[in-house]
Amino acid sequence: MKDEIIITDNDGQNLVKTARKIVTEYLKDGTRLSLDKDFQEKFSFKSGVFVTLNNPLGLRGCIGYPLPDKQLFNALEDASIAAATEDPRFPSVKFEELDSITFEVTVLTPPKKIEVNEPSEYLSKIKVGQDGLIVKYGYNSGLLLPQVPVEYRWNEKEFLEYTCEKAGLPKEYWKRKEIEIKKFQGIVFKEKEPLGEIIQEKLSD
Repeated sequence: MKDEIIITDNDGQNLVKTARKIVTEYLKDGTRLSLDKDFQEKFSFKSGVFVTLNNPLGLRGCIGYPLPDKQLFNALEDASIAAATEDPRFPSVKFEELDSITFEVTVLTPPKKIEVNEPSEYLSKIKVGQDGLIVKYGYNSGLLLPQVPVEYRWNEKEFLEYTCEKAGLPKEYWKRKEIEIKKFQGIVFKEKEPLGEIIQEKLSD
């Protein structure tokens, strides 16, 4: 993985299980889980991370930090609680829902600006199944994780268009020279079913 971020299967399982514990504890009595010292030391490096909650109807909450500004154990705690209680698209998750929700954790590499001479070059410089995207234009900004275009079976052009939409921009704004587009990679671990087996999601062959 680029930028020397290595997450083993055991690490990924630990992150997902801990995200669930953090949310369970918080929804049960409003307290933050006291993370043990070994966990904090293991994930003390700075990294972006997103926590995604899904139920049988689809997305139930997704919040995270694209930049490596926080230590991973800290960012995981904040993102887990925020995904369950602060996603503006959904009402706060209730404790009783947790048995029907799957948890997913995506650890991110630092975003890097895609340098192009012409906007058309973006199409050859991003790869569905590998890259996530961040679009910035003025005060508008939008991010889509690497697993999103795989899930919806988008090609590179559609991925750019929907990332622009996520930023509140018209789809074709990726063609504007003033726009800034960054890409990053993600290591994704998720529960196959609520409280079930935790696997690494392979986004591409």
